[in-house]
Amino acid sequence: MSDERFMRRALELARRAEGEGEVPVGSVVVLGSEIVGEGWNRPIAASDPTAHAEIQALRAASSALKNYRLTGATLYVTLEPCEMCIGAMFHARIARAVYGATDPKKQVLKSKVVLEGGVLAAESGALLSGFFAARR
Repeated sequence: MSDERFMRRALELARRAEGEGEVPVGSVVVLGSEIVGEGWNRPIAASDPTAHAEIQALRAASSALKNYRLTGATLYVTLEPCEMCIGAMFHARIARAVYGATDPKKQVLKSKVVLEGGVLAAESGALLSGFFAARR
């Protein structure tokens, strides 16, 4: 397995994003030695703030494998992933992530969203508990 080989493909996809007027970030998901998903930044074209290269690659891989769990896969991306993408990798069971450039803005990005919890917490928790108890 060659990290450079897969990162070169991610760079090709980043150039595609750039050609479409997007921030040039590309990503591939690899299982074994095969690329199973590819993506490039598309938030502007898709009018979707979640359409980061990593998310696009995860969606493509999940679709190709018909499984949202990508256990054991490696994700390559040309820019250090944001928290949203890291969370998506966690839920997809990505085993390893390899990135190119460090994101200089990552440390200064602070959320302006006020997060408040506890509203109808008991009911919300009961719904989730019931769901998972029924699945066991």
